[in-house]
Amino acid sequence: MAHELRVSRRDSMQPASVRPVVPRSLATAGWCARQGWPVHPLAPGRKTPAGNCAACRAPGHTREGCECVDAGRWCHGFHAATLDPARIDAWWGSTPELGVGVACGPAGLVVIDVDAHQQGLPDRDRLLPGIPVPAGVDLGGLTNGFHTLAVLAALRGVTSPADDVATMRVRTPSGGLHVWYRAGQGHRWQCSAGSSNGRALAWQVDVRAHGGYIVAPGTVTGAGTYAPVGSVREAAPLPDWLAQELERTGHLQPAAGHPQVPAPRPVPPRARQAVAAAGGGRQKAAGALGTVLAEVVGCAAVPEGAAFSEKLNRAAYTAGGMVAAGHLTEADAAKILEEAAEEARPGQERRYAPIIRSGLRAGSLRPLSFGSRP
Repeated sequence: MAHELRVSRRDSMQPASVRPVVPRSLATAGWCARQGWPVHPLAPGRKTPAGNCAACRAPGHTREGCECVDAGRWCHGFHAATLDPARIDAWWGSTPELGVGVACGPAGLVVIDVDAHQQGLPDRDRLLPGIPVPAGVDLGGLTNGFHTLAVLAALRGVTSPADDVATMRVRTPSGGLHVWYRAGQGHRWQCSAGSSNGRALAWQVDVRAHGGYIVAPGTVTGAGTYAPVGSVREAAPLPDWLAQELERTGHLQPAAGHPQVPAPRPVPPRARQAVAAAGGGRQKAAGALGTVLAEVVGCAAVPEGAAFSEKLNRAAYTAGGMVAAGHLTEADAAKILEEAAEEARPGQERRYAPIIRSGLRAGSLRPLSFGSRP
């Protein structure tokens, strides 16, 4: 891919001394698209999608029915991903500081995202979900996702994906690793977060698949570069043993015609308390708020690409309408929203606090009526 960054966009017959240099981001996006991996812009210097247009940021706006993608805008993150060379040239040619994301589902990819965060160990039953870790086993040397993934591989008698030299691996700025695989025909794998209480492969091992995206190799953020490891630049087929583990841990979405009954999403404690304490119209209001809050909390299973901001904005807008109608105090609404946001995106108050404030403010202009009140 390093060679790709020096190739002329056009006019390849010009002398090298006057040949225009393709911006690194444009070269990266073009290279990914040639692999058949749809790409979308990331915010400059960050690993999150580029911001929506003003219309898409408006309270209550949703992706359904939005015309921005057809109009050539990059709104709604990985849902705007494309293989169109003209659109790619327009996006990154005009704004080369944008990063590059790859929509995993349309690309047919499963990426094992191994984290190396400094965190305390969770309960033993969350280290390798579905595989008991006896109390007598010493966990002293287990500190990150590289270790839990290695233990899982050792139990199966195979090489850890982190050491799989047959497929593309990308070192992240935080010291983690992205291991890229082809999903295979007829399989639709789902995302998960390794530190989640829900679906997970192993502690500190995330899965990026359908419904998520991955940062493309070569992308530069404020924290550093997503740098390829070794010489392999192709995604190898997903190993059979790993496919079996993903299926065992609930990552395989059933084929069409055999829909999976979704597990009920957890409603945050404060919302549950509101439902229990309310009656009549207030109970309906609390139930409505609990529904949208559960969508926010559900984002915990997908570390990126889960439309977290959109779902939190919708919840805040709903809560704001409830405050205006007298079903909630503003302080209680803010606390309920903060609890849900913190569960979905721990430690990201700077990100979610402005969304909560703006959503509450917008919702307060439209009081929500849920029938008679006691």
